Amino acid sequence: MISPWDRWYSTSCCLCCHVRTGTIILGIWYTIINAVVLLILLSALYDPVQYRYHLSSAELGTDIDVMDDANICIATAISLLMILICGMATYGAYKQHAAWIIPFFCYQIFDFALNTLVAISVVVYPNTVQDYVQQLPGTFPYKEDIMSTNNMCLVFAVLLFIGCILSFKAYLISCVWNCYRYVSGRGTTEVLVYVTTNDTAVLLPPYEEAIAIPPKEPPPQYMEA
Repeated sequence: MISPWDRWYSTSCCLCCHVRTGTIILGIWYTIINAVVLLILLSALYDPVQYRYHLSSAELGTDIDVMDDANICIATAISLLMILICGMATYGAYKQHAAWIIPFFCYQIFDFALNTLVAISVVVYPNTVQDYVQQLPGTFPYKEDIMSTNNMCLVFAVLLFIGCILSFKAYLISCVWNCYRYVSGRGTTEVLVYVTTNDTAVLLPPYEEAIAIPPKEPPPQYMEA
């Protein structure tokens, strides 16, 4: 009986490329995104006056810092950690080290779980979508049009958007998981071949010694009395 894991196992992903190639491309893409975010955060730490964000006093009555220095430091640490995890996944897929892919796979599962919780919260509390739209600044484009939309239609549109994102993330998770299985299986096969080769070399005598062994003498002929 074929298990569900084996049924969905495949060594190819989008654009008909190998799962190793897809994982390497995905790791490089995530590394570039987090590197750009890290540069922006470091620029904000270097020049906080230019990159500090405020909400206008006309909207909330007072100026409120959306991101202070402490939050920027936390976001910088998270970006560094993400760059490390994505770099490990890229290196692990390239050098075929399965253990290096596990942290990136765990991050994908965690991100998928968070997005699933967002979708569940929208279903359980549909009015939160309208409340979130009301908190947007007045300069947000099409805010009035969104507010005039029926609440059920707005919730359906948000759930459809989140569903598309979850489907795409689930596909990427399957690609990374298939890459991990491929690398693990390839490493196991190489170990078995190595052990079999060594056992064969130990059990069989060298070729020269096998030739040098004298043949056995035939048994004596039976003599009748």
